[in-house]
Amino acid sequence: MLIKAHISQRIRDKVKAFLNAIDKQFVSSDKALASTFMKRLSSMTFDRSCTVRKHIIEMRDIAAKLKSLEVDMSEPFLVHFILNSLPAKYGQFKISYNTHKDKWSINVFLTMCVQEEERLKHEAPENINMVTHCKRNSKKGKSILMKKKAPLKKMFVVSVKRRYTGRRIA
Repeated sequence: MLIKAHISQRIRDKVKAFLNAIDKQFVSSDKALASTFMKRLSSMTFDRSCTVRKHIIEMRDIAAKLKSLEVDMSEPFLVHFILNSLPAKYGQFKISYNTHKDKWSINVFLTMCVQEEERLKHEAPENINMVTHCKRNSKKGKSILMKKKAPLKKMFVVSVKRRYTGRRIA
């Protein structure tokens, strides 16, 4: 009240006009924002950099943002859209969904995809990576394997999902 009484009406009107002009400058366009979300949604593919759960939740969140911008997307369409963003490893799962008579909700679909991801992890082949030392031949500029009998620092990297039954190479 004290400030209102000491500031003249003319100054208050100028400040209001100035603030309205600033608001007009920074108005975001809902159409541009919707276009950005649609582009992000359509370009998303599952690349195994995160879990399938996180991928589906991220796509569902973008669809919810689009819905708040009045760009409606039906749930069956979103399920098919997410299904098409999955890689070829999920081929059996895609066939299973397409031959199933019922339409899954996004939450049921999420649960099924997580189960399929776990199944694929258990069926993955065992991987073994071996690292050896190389000596640089300064004359030719090529790397050649060392043939000396001198003791070498052994480097051996093994990444295995289940059990390892191979021999260690010295």
